[in-house]
Amino acid sequence: MDLPFITIPPSAPHTHTVIFLHGRGDTAKQFASSLAHSTDSHNRTLQEIFPSFRWVFPQAEIRECTAFYGDKISQWFDIWNVQSFSEREELQAIGLRESVASIRSLLSSEATILGGQWDRLVLAGISQGGATSVHTLLALSLPPAVEGQQEVPRRLGAFLGFSCRMPFPGRSLTETRRVLALDNVPDTDEVVRNTPMLLEHCVDDPLVLVENGRNLRDTLRGFGARVTWKEYPMGGHWFNSPAGIDDAVEFLNCQVRLLLE
Repeated sequence: MDLPFITIPPSAPHTHTVIFLHGRGDTAKQFASSLAHSTDSHNRTLQEIFPSFRWVFPQAEIRECTAFYGDKISQWFDIWNVQSFSEREELQAIGLRESVASIRSLLSSEATILGGQWDRLVLAGISQGGATSVHTLLALSLPPAVEGQQEVPRRLGAFLGFSCRMPFPGRSLTETRRVLALDNVPDTDEVVRNTPMLLEHCVDDPLVLVENGRNLRDTLRGFGARVTWKEYPMGGHWFNSPAGIDDAVEFLNCQVRLLLE
């Protein structure tokens, strides 16, 4: 299913696109607006720092919340108990499967706009949006990337995860992919291994405890990923600002520079 989304166009010639998933209970519009309040140490927003980036904010579907007798909220997938994510874990698979399929389709559309340059795409997410983005990356099968006569590694430009966790932890990469039973899933770790990843988490996060973020870090590293991990004493279930934004800017600047050189 095609997801609705809002975009913030670049103010300079377009070089990259960021697809940024909001958290559970939020909306694309609200999240895009709130993101503008998280600035770096020079009081700049991410959009101001990266004027050549197109920003895409997809909107999660309104899904039934089983734990609350069918009440509906904006969520990428359902959760039975936010205090214990493993409880009735199977409920998460249905929405996660649908959301991952939709985000993969959106990534493909944005890659077409960039002339097939998948390594100019940045996939990002916060909270449940980050968890959904993780499974999207794991299930992403990319076409061969060829520059001239030389094939280059298949990868995204970067992955950014904030205050997030790994749904269905404790499995191998192959086992994790099998949980969602999606079509066109790769049988190698190439994209996971080659896509640089940044994970940020605040120690005082009351919703997704920092131990969940550390587990995600260790899981992805076990899958062969190159993960940069940053944790901050304060910030709650959100971005740490300005230090966390400074770190994200430094990380993206490094990856963008490597791609443009």
